[in-house]
Amino acid sequence: MSEITQSRLGARQDSIARLAALHRYPVKGLSPEAMSEAQLTEGEHFPGDRLMAIENGPSGFDPAAPEHLPKQKFLMLMRNEKLARIAARFEDATRRLTLSQGGGVVASGVVDEETGRAAIERFFESYMGDEMRGPARLLVAPPGHRFMDSRHGFLSIINRASVEAIARLANRASIDPLRFRGNLLVEGLAPWAEFDLVGQRVKIGEAELEITRRIDRCAAIDVDPRAGLRDLRMVSLLEQNLAHHDCGVYARILRSGLIRPGDALTVP
Repeated sequence: MSEITQSRLGARQDSIARLAALHRYPVKGLSPEAMSEAQLTEGEHFPGDRLMAIENGPSGFDPAAPEHLPKQKFLMLMRNEKLARIAARFEDATRRLTLSQGGGVVASGVVDEETGRAAIERFFESYMGDEMRGPARLLVAPPGHRFMDSRHGFLSIINRASVEAIARLANRASIDPLRFRGNLLVEGLAPWAEFDLVGQRVKIGEAELEITRRIDRCAAIDVDPRAGLRDLRMVSLLEQNLAHHDCGVYARILRSGLIRPGDALTVP
C-alpha cells in the first residue's frame, strides 16, 4: 500500500469503511430509487440501473446490435435540469414505469408495450418543449446493455467524505450526495481516499469488486437533484480548487454476492 494510501486510509485493517446507502437509476437522467439490498452478479452491471433512456431525437440506437452512445443523444441532466423535478419509479415484476411531479402521477406505462412507451413519450415531448431536438422515444436496453455514461461503468461508488469536502469548498453546510448519481455511498473513508483504491480489489458484503477508474464529472452535478435547478458551478469549483473534476470511482463485479447498507468495505 502506497504512502498516500496509508495516509488516507490509515493503517491496513480488515474494515476501512461501510456501505451507507444503495441507489439505482432505472431511467438515465431521472430520479434514483433507494434499495435495501442488491444482488450483484459477476461481470454484470448494477441491478436495475440505467435500464432505459429517453432518446432526444434520432440516436441511431439499434436494440438488435446495441452499442454505447454518447449521453448527448438522450435527455440528460447536463443539459436538461428539469428532469430532476420528475420522480420515476420502476416496478420490476410488472415492468411498469410511473412518472410523478408534485406528488401526482403524470404518466405511466408498461415499457415492453408500445402503448405504455407511447404514454411516457407523449409526456416528455410536452414537458421538455423546445428542449426536444426531435421525437421522444423511450429506449429499453436489451440484455447485457445499459445506458451508461462510460463504456466501462458497471457500478459507481461515492465517498461521503469527499462530498463533504466539496461542500466546504462551496461554502455550503452540506451537499446532497445524490447530486453525483452513484450506486453505492460509502462512509468512513477520508476525503478522496476512494482514488487510492483504483486498481485494487475490495470486498463489500458477500461481493468482491475491482475499482477501475475515477469518475470525471460533467455539468450534471451543477443541478440540485431535488429542486431541479442549476444552483452551483461544481465542475469549475473542482477544477479551480483541486485541479481535477473527478468525484467517485467506477468498479466492476468480480464475485457475485448480496450487499446491504451497513456492510463493511474491506481491502482483502
